[in-house]
Amino acid sequence: MERRKFISWTAAGMTALSVIPSGLVAETVSKTQLRLGGPLFGKYSTPEEWVALLRKHGYRAAYCPVSVGADIATIKAYQTTAKKNDLVIAEVGAWGNPISPDNEITKKAIQKCIDSLVLADQIGANCCVNVSGSRSIKNWAGPHKENLTDATFDLIVETTRKIIDAVKPTRTWYALEAMPWAYPDSADSYLRLIKAIDRKQFGVHLDPVNMVNSPQIYYKNGEMISDCFKKLGPHIRSCHAKDITLREDNFIPQLDEIEAGKGNLDYAVFLTELAKLKQVPLMLEHLKDEEDYNRAATFIRSVGSTLNIEL
Repeated sequence: MERRKFISWTAAGMTALSVIPSGLVAETVSKTQLRLGGPLFGKYSTPEEWVALLRKHGYRAAYCPVSVGADIATIKAYQTTAKKNDLVIAEVGAWGNPISPDNEITKKAIQKCIDSLVLADQIGANCCVNVSGSRSIKNWAGPHKENLTDATFDLIVETTRKIIDAVKPTRTWYALEAMPWAYPDSADSYLRLIKAIDRKQFGVHLDPVNMVNSPQIYYKNGEMISDCFKKLGPHIRSCHAKDITLREDNFIPQLDEIEAGKGNLDYAVFLTELAKLKQVPLMLEHLKDEEDYNRAATFIRSVGSTLNIEL
């Protein structure tokens, strides 16, 4: 075993050169830690049972453990237990279409966003997240010819301000998840929204898979991910983990979401950039069962291991 010389430091100052086996050097270098989380399939009825399920999977981040309408004592119990066990509640989902052409759908979706943002603030979640919505009647988060227009951009700004101003959160952020056919659909359009919305508690929810909307970006998604962190880093509150593939047996580009580790997303870049931020979790989603989630988590952890990042 090769031996290398290192300078030892004590409270009294520098001492003599000491000799340490080189094979032990790696063990003395602390790993960067990231918080990985995902859905839970086991049942729980107390904060302690919730923590036990998270520990079972090695998760240090979690989706919100209670729903809108939970009493304040229950919310407080989960918040306290999460803090005590060094767990981050990543996000409260407020999924709905607050910019629907149907006024009744819009009204209900906005109220759901407001209620979810209140819950996120009460429980201390990193963010309350939704997509901006769609002008489609048929699909609440689907494509529509009016989605990527100036008029819809302005509507998103107005709606997001309305939600944030109704709650005035102090411990959480309201965030929009990017979609390939709706604003925000890129780092630059997200920056435009941040500037236009002009609210301190408006944050970024980063899901890079949702920003892969062309073959050009697909094959250079690592560059796109780096650009997102460069431009949006200070605003990012939570991230989603999945993967993407491009069919090669089709003449028309067809991009499909897939389990992390089975596609082309550059997880080395993703984890490296995410590791530069503090307390921003990476949350697995959209898989079928516990086995799929365990496999995806194993893949992400294996990539992290090569980068000296622990998840």
